[in-house]
Amino acid sequence: MLHPFGRLFGLGDKPEQESEDNNSEEGYSPDEVMQVPVDHIQPNRYQPRAIFNDEKISELAQTIHTHGMIQPIVLRRIDEENYELIAGERRWRAVQTLEWETIPAIIRDMNDSQTASVALIENLQREELTVIEEAMAYARLIELHELTQEALAQRLGKSQSTIANKMRLLKLPESVQQAIMDKKITERHARALIGVKDPELQETILTEIIEKHLNVKQTEERIAKLSEPKPKKKKPTLKGVNKDMRIAMNTIRQSLTMVSDTGIDLETEEEDHDDYYQITIKIPKKK
Repeated sequence: MLHPFGRLFGLGDKPEQESEDNNSEEGYSPDEVMQVPVDHIQPNRYQPRAIFNDEKISELAQTIHTHGMIQPIVLRRIDEENYELIAGERRWRAVQTLEWETIPAIIRDMNDSQTASVALIENLQREELTVIEEAMAYARLIELHELTQEALAQRLGKSQSTIANKMRLLKLPESVQQAIMDKKITERHARALIGVKDPELQETILTEIIEKHLNVKQTEERIAKLSEPKPKKKKPTLKGVNKDMRIAMNTIRQSLTMVSDTGIDLETEEEDHDDYYQITIKIPKKK
């Protein structure tokens, strides 16, 4: 059977009549459990899960070895001999480690959109995806079914803000997303990094979080400190100088401002010495 959420995306338990007829001709019915050769099965190309825990796969394999396969996997036919997984990749992987030749399976007649939806929904409801995989699954469902975030939230029984907050993480640099998937940082760390607009600065802070083991509060404090505007150096006041000197200095300053207005990023420094007044000007060779 399909996951009950499948019905919310137009994925009924029964294929269309035409598909049932085709299935009968090929020797199987929609709900018949068949023994399919393990090495004739390909993984689901739409699988949202990027990380499979080898230890948990091993534990599942031990359970299957002891109690057998309680729930068959779901496949769709690619050609006369080969199949693609729709649901049950962890069970398929576990059976491979047991070196079984065949695996119990139900064959469904589904198109690419339906196959992708079932894989996404099944994994979302298991709640074992990383937050990035979850966000990618939401984005894919929105694309497949042309939904708004609000409509998707209603179909999945979640709040619109939950969907939006997860998907916002997809705007972070790839390195930050990978760090989340590798569990080097938490979702709350990532949310703090969203407030940093410069991608290079995001990666700099990411390195600090990992190397210094910053918690979320320390990360937020670090970001707040980096976001503080740097105080501008005060220009020395022209005290104790004659009128001509003040006019000369103000004229030079106005000229430098005019140059800066053209887009050239000048660096200037003014120093008041006992016998003279010094202005240092640095003009970059490249904009």
